Amino acid sequence: MDFDFTDDQESLRDAVRRFVDKDYGFEHRRTTVRAGGFSRSNWEGLAGLGLMGLAVPEAHGGLGFGAIDAMVVMEELGRGIVLEPYAQGALIAPALLTMGEQALQATWLPRIAAGEALIVLAHQERGARYRLDRCSTVAQSGRLSGSKSLVPAGADADAFIVPAQSGEGIALYLVERGAAGLSSRSYLLQDGSAAAELMLNDCPATQLVGADKGLDALEFAIDIGIAAQAAEAVGAMEQLVAITVEYMNTRKQFGVAIASFQALRHRIADVKMQLELARSMSYYASLKLGEDAAQRRRAVSQAKVQLSQSMRFVGQQCTQLHGGIGVTDEYISSHYFKRLTTMEMQFGDGLHHLGEVAARMQDTAGVFA
Repeated sequence: MDFDFTDDQESLRDAVRRFVDKDYGFEHRRTTVRAGGFSRSNWEGLAGLGLMGLAVPEAHGGLGFGAIDAMVVMEELGRGIVLEPYAQGALIAPALLTMGEQALQATWLPRIAAGEALIVLAHQERGARYRLDRCSTVAQSGRLSGSKSLVPAGADADAFIVPAQSGEGIALYLVERGAAGLSSRSYLLQDGSAAAELMLNDCPATQLVGADKGLDALEFAIDIGIAAQAAEAVGAMEQLVAITVEYMNTRKQFGVAIASFQALRHRIADVKMQLELARSMSYYASLKLGEDAAQRRRAVSQAKVQLSQSMRFVGQQCTQLHGGIGVTDEYISSHYFKRLTTMEMQFGDGLHHLGEVAARMQDTAGVFA
């Protein structure tokens, strides 16, 4: 199998990397955190590159690109530990909107492609423990009541895609920011990104996907998120390793650079091995997004298991190799560690997905078919 990227994909990578290097430096990121963890100007900067239309169909003003192109973008955004929820607004939301009625698509997809609208998925609830089929938010006559937790950029989004119990199953609804009965409480996550609690009290909503297909659509959206997050984690780990190696080459003990110590060289070799394992599973997850639901779900869970192990190992080892400076807020590597730690718990942690993998491999007794 050819894993080389096309010239267009390399050009896309270079464009995003230039944006990250020029417009998303460490101090700029810290300023964004102090301002609430989300910046409309940053979002518009990404839109200026055409990235918001990456997954939007060409018929609605987008580029209609695929999963590998999205993976390339996410690696570079991870490299810069970009705070804005690109995967949510530019990958997950368009995928779900294309399942809705044409009128709804025509209203929102061109705005997403132009960077004028941010729509995020609000699916997590207290007590659900990453189970997508557990949903206490209720829909009655097109009105929603319930609450959602850890909604990305919840105080800044223009609309939300909300799963709710409707009849015999879970349906997906679109709720606009100004809807009556909708309120939110914002806060920062450990990595500095913005999140919010979303409260819905008899809130009017538009059905996007019916109860017969709602859970399947939600699972597909989460799989897109996991694949995107895997690529983002690879980019973040790659940059953290580069920062650590540079530090080891400049930090001296006993008159020599610590990079010359054999024990530390062995540790950084183990770190790079975990990075490459994560990269291979990131590719695997993105390539499997077009498969049938059973294969896709197993593949992304397998990827998340490996990514969880790699993120934890790389983050911990690189922090220890830095010593005390590695945990200070003023030094950039600590922010990579925080981001990796936060990602490990999003879309289901490693233990949850280990259970998912086990449940989907009963027939093969753990042997890959």
